[in-house]
Amino acid sequence: MDTVVERCAGLDVHKDTVVAAVRTPGQDAGEGGRVTQVRTFGTFTGELLALRDWLTEQRVSVVAMESTGVYWKPVYYLLEDAVECWVVNAQHMRNVPGRKTDVADAVWIAQLLEHGLVRPSFVPPPPIRELRSLTRYRRTQVEERTREVQRIDKVLQDAGLKLSSVASDLLGKSGRDMLDAQVAGQRDPDQLAELARRQLRVKIPRLRQALTGRFTDGHALVLGEILAHIDFLDASIARVSASIEEVIRPFRVERDLLATIPGIDRRLAEAIIAEIGVDMSVFGSAARLSSWAGMCPGQHESAGKSRSGRARHGDTWLQRHLAVAAMSAARSKNSYPSAQYARLLAHHRGKPRARKAVGHSLLVACFYILARSVPYQDLGADFYQRRNSPQRRARKSLEDLRSLGWTITETTDGVHCTPPHDEAA
Repeated sequence: MDTVVERCAGLDVHKDTVVAAVRTPGQDAGEGGRVTQVRTFGTFTGELLALRDWLTEQRVSVVAMESTGVYWKPVYYLLEDAVECWVVNAQHMRNVPGRKTDVADAVWIAQLLEHGLVRPSFVPPPPIRELRSLTRYRRTQVEERTREVQRIDKVLQDAGLKLSSVASDLLGKSGRDMLDAQVAGQRDPDQLAELARRQLRVKIPRLRQALTGRFTDGHALVLGEILAHIDFLDASIARVSASIEEVIRPFRVERDLLATIPGIDRRLAEAIIAEIGVDMSVFGSAARLSSWAGMCPGQHESAGKSRSGRARHGDTWLQRHLAVAAMSAARSKNSYPSAQYARLLAHHRGKPRARKAVGHSLLVACFYILARSVPYQDLGADFYQRRNSPQRRARKSLEDLRSLGWTITETTDGVHCTPPHDEAA
């Protein structure tokens, strides 16, 4: 095979060691005049700097490594300023069955890179990486807060209190006052119901019934800890959001443009930018972005038969953000995403498939908005009706006739179609 990269290296990265195999031209080598050098380094910063110095000394131009957990990150971050680094998909690098060692893996990676048989994965630049770590941590904190809110209802149900059957929000002002009063020792349903505010006061008789139960000191202890944890999470989320606001400052224009898409607010826009960045040239097209994200059907054809169309794994964080955006867009009124979701459900595709299809459309919109720096332009809730209108079908039929050689003449009486001379004869 042809040599695509003249001086390259393959790294087999582990938690405590990195095995580096360098492939360079050499006169004392048998195999096509290529020399392979292998060394093992530790993963402490000083040892990684020694690895960088060795690669620079060997004049390596490209380094490839597998995306093994999070262990590749410190190696990549220290090398990216000195040499072009590639993170490659482990599924694309199946080794020959037989003896498997760390040295063999490193040499195999270097050989695949040398002959151009692997391609790099998308690794965002440092500003986007910082934003990504913050948005992902905020997402985990928000999910933890949601779990704690669900635990509140479990505690109340265990105590026989049906507050969630009357109040729509357990942590609204009225609900929080009642929970704090119970933690403080108040057990009288009448006194607790009087803490209701505004519209909830009309439900005071039902609140008295819902707040009658067997709430014990054990329940109060657990409920107090849950409320304290929720307060801590609220403060943590606020601090992380403030930090995100500073990091997102260079990308405010892109965030505001993405926020024009139905179902995507500013927080979701920040999360999407953290996953795909703002430079769409690295993907090249909306189709490649969708494939990378795992938001489009897969393709598996063998012997002329199409087998599984299951989508690839892709970026699971981005998929979760798009799923939330898709469900929010599906509830919006007079928009193309809501019409698309309803149409897929009408064709019995199921909610998961409909949600993923709408998420794919939103991701395509994100690509073109970021690539062209334009706000979102909705196709309209009547897009499918307009697409299948009689006027459109008539225009399509006339275009087909013209392509077959027919002569189309438009007059005040209507449209006259004349067949080709050979057919007329």
